[in-house]
Amino acid sequence: MATDPVELYRSAIVIDATCPLLDRKGFLDSYRRGGVTALCPTVGATGGAAETFRALTGWLAHVREQDDLLLVRRAADIDEAKRSGRIGIIVHFQGADPVEDDLALLDGYHAMGLRMLQLAYNVKNRVGDGCEERTDAGLSRFGIALIERLEALRIVLDCSHTGYRTTMEAMERATRPVVFSHSNPRTVKESPRNIGDDQIRAVAATGGLIGMNGFPAFVAARQRPTVDDLIDHIDYTVQLVGDEHVGLGIDYYQGQHPFVDEAEARRLYDGWVAAGHWNPANYPPPPYHYPQGIETPDKLPHLAERLSARGYGDDSILKILGRNWQRVFREVWGA
Repeated sequence: MATDPVELYRSAIVIDATCPLLDRKGFLDSYRRGGVTALCPTVGATGGAAETFRALTGWLAHVREQDDLLLVRRAADIDEAKRSGRIGIIVHFQGADPVEDDLALLDGYHAMGLRMLQLAYNVKNRVGDGCEERTDAGLSRFGIALIERLEALRIVLDCSHTGYRTTMEAMERATRPVVFSHSNPRTVKESPRNIGDDQIRAVAATGGLIGMNGFPAFVAARQRPTVDDLIDHIDYTVQLVGDEHVGLGIDYYQGQHPFVDEAEARRLYDGWVAAGHWNPANYPPPPYHYPQGIETPDKLPHLAERLSARGYGDDSILKILGRNWQRVFREVWGA
């Protein structure tokens, strides 16, 4: 007999592997109400070392000051967070710009808690091309060296936002599981930010996974997708590579409804476009309504209910909610 999905969710380790919403730490309360066990704030992205160092030290101080937070350095810390009723904080960089041209910085970031690094953020950098570049070059020499250092430090290699050839070459070189922390199958919703079937198969072959992304433009053609639209992406990926290669990377964002008003959402959007990080052809302007039913992190338990209603059994739901991320983290970081 299947477990009640609400009870199953409460018992589960729930991991959201992409949380730029937490650029404003006050929004942690929504994740607290949602019963999330561990999450990955975007601590570094398109800034350099000085900016990233300040952001990272800010997070370390915040974790120290909050009794219900725990800095995750190894897989067992996630189990401890669940046992003790705390939230595990996993340091994630959405791009390699914080490394600048000095791989030794990776050692410092790792010592401070970095556990997952994305290669590019939409555009070309020292590592390779982003997924929205005009060109589709593969890894640079620096990119190859960076992957070697990530592997030596046992930092999870993340291919979201990264160009096709760069991702494929990165996965060929990897010896441990690779991830797309927040990407959806392009067959379900066409977008340069989503990924093709061969990329999905390649990441699964490394033992890695794809975190399903709730950003509305990557879920469905309509402005207000539903949780079932997101589950369509889960269904497709499960049918393609199996339920052990799917997780959550919802990508809740500080510019989404209802966290900011329309004027503030537009200001944030215009800033990303002006900086060249977002292409209006692929990132439509706000408002951003995340999938109805899980519009905000506090509503994530509803995902378990809809997965159950769509025919997923307890074991599959537990894998998707967090167990698959746990496995990848254990294999890359060690127990």
